[in-house]
Amino acid sequence: MEKTTQVTDIGDYLKLFACTAVMLQTILMFVLTTIPSATNQIGIGMTYNLIKFTAPAFIFGILYTTARKTIAIPITYRHYLKQQWHSLFIPTILWTTIYLFITPELQQGHHYHNISSLIWQFINGNAAPHLWYNTMMLQFILLMPLMWLIGRWCGSNSRRGSLTAIVSIAGYLLWISFYDTEVFHGPHMMNWYLLDRLFLSFFIYGVLGVLAWQYRKTVNRFFRAWWPIVCLIFLGSFYWTNHELFEFGFPVKLTNAPYYKPSMILYDLSVISLISTLGIFQIDNHSTINKVIHILAEFAYKAFLSNVFWSYLLWYVFGKNLVINHLLIGALVLYTGTWLLSFGSAFAIHLCWQKFCLYTRSYNPRTIN
Repeated sequence: MEKTTQVTDIGDYLKLFACTAVMLQTILMFVLTTIPSATNQIGIGMTYNLIKFTAPAFIFGILYTTARKTIAIPITYRHYLKQQWHSLFIPTILWTTIYLFITPELQQGHHYHNISSLIWQFINGNAAPHLWYNTMMLQFILLMPLMWLIGRWCGSNSRRGSLTAIVSIAGYLLWISFYDTEVFHGPHMMNWYLLDRLFLSFFIYGVLGVLAWQYRKTVNRFFRAWWPIVCLIFLGSFYWTNHELFEFGFPVKLTNAPYYKPSMILYDLSVISLISTLGIFQIDNHSTINKVIHILAEFAYKAFLSNVFWSYLLWYVFGKNLVINHLLIGALVLYTGTWLLSFGSAFAIHLCWQKFCLYTRSYNPRTIN
């Protein structure tokens, strides 16, 4: 039986790449508020499309790593939720509270005005621009028994794996078609917008992440052999997504580049494949960077939660003026600062929490005279 205790896997690479890229999305949104020139708007739109793989890559990576750690190991759902409560839910509660009470102007949709609307903003992902994704991702944590069922049912049976992939892809395309018709510039664009954070909108990436682990020998062999063709798919789908975005004209609106369209699905899968290929190459060659990737990936989620807070702070301290005078330099400085502060705060909070836990366990008031 193959060991499943390796330190680094391709899920770590996907999570770190996704977290690093998603921080730039917020910066680009801020930069667009300065009403840059049409040429700069084109650059911003293309850059946004280039990094528009973050949510699918993160879901794929999380499910891949979780499948590696839990499918072949007897673990109860209660024990699993207890682990996730400390690693995911507590940081989510902490940062959502910070956004709602310290930076309430970052809320999306309708702002809270009483207790019930505060609770609604807390759970629906509208507390900050990026928390819609958090609301969606936590649904996958709650639905892990379903993912375990899929992985264990498929096992090493290639026919079951192929059937699962085909049915999942077909169902997902139907969902995307429905979303495109009814929600994206459709009749329910305003009142059904919360569908973008329903797990169904990213379900395919979770299923494929589980299958990628279950059939890792075949999948890894495919990545190693076909990556040049995937590069061509990447370039073609990238052109396709940009063509669709700029068909809406100017000013460029990043909301016109959603995940839920065939071009973006193709683009996201090609990027996931290429990042996975890089990860496989590094793991095969026992690269020294693997340990760094693994450590950073462990803190990627916590860094993601805080990134909008730090970018917003930097934007109003000096970033806005810097971008107005030097757009490219300003964007790079904001991005670098946001990344460092996000991961730095994630490490710092983790260390403080560890020390607090050690102190509370060792402290016993009965030992004091």
